[in-house]
Amino acid sequence: MTETASDSLAAFDSDEAKWAAVSNRDASADDAFVYAVRTTGIYCRPTCPSRRPRRENVEFHADAAAAERAGYRPCRRCHPQEGSLAQRNAERIARACRLIEAAEDLPSLDELAQAAGLSRFHFHRVFKSVTGLTPKAYAVACRADRVRQTMTQRETVTEAMYEAGFNSSGRFYAGADRMLGMTPKRYRAGGQGAEIRFALAECSLGALLVAASDKGICAISLGGDPEALLRELEDRFPTASLIPGDTAFDEWVATVAGFVEAPEGALSLPLDVRGTAFQRRVWHALTEIPIGTTLSYAELATRIGSPRAVRAVARACATNTLALAVPCHRVVRSDGALSGYRWGVERKRTLLEREAALADAAVPEKIRE
Repeated sequence: MTETASDSLAAFDSDEAKWAAVSNRDASADDAFVYAVRTTGIYCRPTCPSRRPRRENVEFHADAAAAERAGYRPCRRCHPQEGSLAQRNAERIARACRLIEAAEDLPSLDELAQAAGLSRFHFHRVFKSVTGLTPKAYAVACRADRVRQTMTQRETVTEAMYEAGFNSSGRFYAGADRMLGMTPKRYRAGGQGAEIRFALAECSLGALLVAASDKGICAISLGGDPEALLRELEDRFPTASLIPGDTAFDEWVATVAGFVEAPEGALSLPLDVRGTAFQRRVWHALTEIPIGTTLSYAELATRIGSPRAVRAVARACATNTLALAVPCHRVVRSDGALSGYRWGVERKRTLLEREAALADAAVPEKIRE
């Protein structure tokens, strides 16, 4: 579950909160309400650059239509009757993304900026802010998707390579393992021949499944039904050989189970982390959240340098398949409430309470006093 428009509105549910947003020109309030000034008969968006009015002359309305029904006219500086700057930028970047997705070769930065109606420098900055990636990185991600689609549709790897837009086999094979998670030949066969070791165990949070490829742990799952966890693993790797773990692998499972009970520090086992460049940035940032603390989705987006990519950050958290090793449970809504968690909100609550207790126990008595 992600932070939604209702979460944004809830943050400004009182006139005091709305006035604070106007005073601070809070961009996150632009889609939540407008304010009107009785002495001028004009209404504005919260980030309007005009001089702030006196509080006693201000009233708030849900949107432009409500303000106009009350007899106010729109400000000529901030144009509150139009979409917010964030909305307009999102539409511009969406047009650029469609161009990248449809092009065989990446359009130049000037071409993309022109299509978006922005300067070259401003476009690059806004694109990264909205998507979390540079235009080039987005193009690479699109090409990776194209590779995955064409790899099973063409008779040879070479045909798939050229159709995906690669002009050099060297460049293709250099990045293929990262894009596909395995060699191109094995991917064309649907992952056939890949071996995934796994084991099921019990822990204080219910059933625990741990799975690993030849690169490291690729899945840590929690749930109430061990059979359901195993079916989910089979769905992720439909043609791979799922092999019950041996005694050595059982030691890995024991380490993971111990980490569930006392999630201090980092999990000291090799991980096979599979995801896009943006997802990896989010997941790496998650591992840097100290135990006993939480961040909101917006704060996490800011931490990775993409403050407007809140929804993309939330999606990256939702697609994490390595419970605790990538601690997405440490991300909460902006009001501090617990949002959805892949393995259940109650497990998320338990983990946060457990980590808070561990963090508190680590604080010397004199400091607590």
